[in-house]
Amino acid sequence: MAIVRFIGLQETLNRKPVDFKPAFQKSSEFFGMHVFNDKAMREFLTKEAYLAVTNAVVHGSKIDRRMADQIASALKAWAMSHGSMHYTHWFQPLTGATAEKHDAFFEPTEDGRAIEKFNGNMLVQQEPDASSFPNGGIRNTFEARGYTAWDPTSPAFIMGGTLCIPSVFVSYTGEALDHKTPLLRALQAMDQAATEVAQYFDRGVTKVHATLGWEQEYFLVDSALFNARPDLLMTGRTMLGHSPAKGQQLEDHYFGSIPERVIQFMREVEYDSHLLGIPVKTRHNEVAPAQFEFAPIFEEANIAVDHNSLFMDLLEKVARRHNFRVLLHEKPFAGINGSGKHNNWSLATNTGTNLLSPGKTPKRNIQFLTFFVNVIVAVNRHADLVRASIASASNDHRLGANEAPPAIISVFLGQQLSQVLDDLEKVENGKLTPEQKTELKLNVVGKIPEILLDNTDRNRTSPFAFTGNKFEFRAVGSTANCAQSMTVLNTIVAEQLQLFKTQVDALIQKGLKKDDAIFNVLRDLIASSHKIRFEGDGYSDEWKNEAARRGLSNISDTPRALDAYISKESLALFKSMDIMNHVEVEARHDIMLEDYYKKIQIESRTLGDVVSNSIVPTAIAYQSKMAESILRTQEVLGKASVALKPQIALLEEIGVRIGAVIQGVKDMTEARKNANQLQENRARAIAYCDNVKPYFEKIRYEVDKLELIVDNDMWPLPKFREMLYTR
Repeated sequence: MAIVRFIGLQETLNRKPVDFKPAFQKSSEFFGMHVFNDKAMREFLTKEAYLAVTNAVVHGSKIDRRMADQIASALKAWAMSHGSMHYTHWFQPLTGATAEKHDAFFEPTEDGRAIEKFNGNMLVQQEPDASSFPNGGIRNTFEARGYTAWDPTSPAFIMGGTLCIPSVFVSYTGEALDHKTPLLRALQAMDQAATEVAQYFDRGVTKVHATLGWEQEYFLVDSALFNARPDLLMTGRTMLGHSPAKGQQLEDHYFGSIPERVIQFMREVEYDSHLLGIPVKTRHNEVAPAQFEFAPIFEEANIAVDHNSLFMDLLEKVARRHNFRVLLHEKPFAGINGSGKHNNWSLATNTGTNLLSPGKTPKRNIQFLTFFVNVIVAVNRHADLVRASIASASNDHRLGANEAPPAIISVFLGQQLSQVLDDLEKVENGKLTPEQKTELKLNVVGKIPEILLDNTDRNRTSPFAFTGNKFEFRAVGSTANCAQSMTVLNTIVAEQLQLFKTQVDALIQKGLKKDDAIFNVLRDLIASSHKIRFEGDGYSDEWKNEAARRGLSNISDTPRALDAYISKESLALFKSMDIMNHVEVEARHDIMLEDYYKKIQIESRTLGDVVSNSIVPTAIAYQSKMAESILRTQEVLGKASVALKPQIALLEEIGVRIGAVIQGVKDMTEARKNANQLQENRARAIAYCDNVKPYFEKIRYEVDKLELIVDNDMWPLPKFREMLYTR
């Protein structure tokens, strides 16, 4: 193994950057070239078919089968003009990855020839043999009836020479088996609720869509070193490894000069992304060594979610071409920053207004405050569900560490905006005099743009922070599908906006003017939101104590965090908003619990294998080598020589640590066997969390100490200093 590691390191040191040369000089020349976007539709569709697609996207109109045939024919012609011979319904099952089954346009004819065929039935719906995807008991594994259905709101694209049709994935009985279906329902609920509230201020608003700008963090490791680490291969993270002498303490990697090999990789990622219409704009070094980030321009949330899933796939494929492996795990290396995927979320209208951006007039700022306050209140009312939406086995390693928000959900506003809300809360209940209205609009509402000029910084310890014209959901993990958190966020805000409108309309019916009614409801909502608002250091013990005093949950592990999905409140929420029925929610809860314990199970088995087959034999071999050296030295200096005492002590330490490692693996294996006896998924997940997972750190501690003792040339695994600094 040591020889393999050395060869891998030499291979890495000898690597030359892949010289990537794009076919075009300017992104504007090829952006969206592989997307069936508006330009392509106008070229390949008839006017009638074009209107059918645009009406489906804008108004949710259904496309009949006759029109579907026309669209399918145009899609086939467009795809084949780009060299495509296959198509697939591209969907996002509950595995955390994307899925696709390729079919050829090829169809044999009776005369022994063949034609290229793709009709409306093939476009609109497929019945893939997808019985092995997680289903949470919605259907039996021997039943293959899971259907994919075309989502016309997300444009088709070509990837790897295949026409990809973004689709939903549902069971024979109609339950959602994917991430996209509940997201689309949540976005529709948001559109309806936000539009009705926005019309208080602008009757021209007929549509509101949620926007999303994700920031994808990741690590790059040379492929040769990656392949020499079984833990990285199996789990996506290093389960062993001592921190290098130099980690990120000098903060010299952050925004530093991008290494040549990496910049070539980034250029190709950008090129492929732009071909697919993914508007990546920003690239830079992140805080930890070997950590980087890409970020796109904001898009409509459904498309942004699709683009992020597609982008993660692109990262993996392009990295391999550059002899890298990309690590998307939230915590691939202990002792340095992990990776998140900050979800920057806002609301935009068909009139071009960002509802979370203040304007130059008091009227616009009353609108801003209305949506701003309702988002805060929604998070306050459903904080535990928000926490559950970002829960995973891998994100548990990151939440609460020094680079990520804590598991306590809070909202950061900034001192000045907090003061605005405090001032608004002081408004007396009931009708406002003209003088009070003027004072309120000028002294409170009218100052918001001026305040925000110096209030766009963010609290990096806050899981949910307002950053000038959007909320940044910082707690989302780097491996996550954005759909999960976006479904929850849009659902809870849509529900809150519905409640707000009901309250305002009730006051208007009692005789209050619209502005009076809005201010009175906002006043009460602000008063109810104090618990969730926090401006300080989310890492501090003081905040943990304060959060407990306020009644905020601090759920540090996934199995217990996921309970929020199946609470009475959450089940009622999803049902009332037509997002998911109780069967769909309970199935997801079951799937997420199963995903959790299986990942811990894989980590446990991997750790046991690596330790038993590589670490312990290497440590014993070094122990024997050292013992032989001591015996030979004793022959020269005598057994009582003082010079040998440190070496004998070191030899004893190796033996003690080897024994601790062997016993730790044995105890961990026994705990895993006991957990596997439990039949119910929640009980098994908690057993893995409480009884199996704690052994990881115990074993790691002993192994990492051995790493500092055993001869470097004998150590069987690439070390952190090699993986993080050799590029």
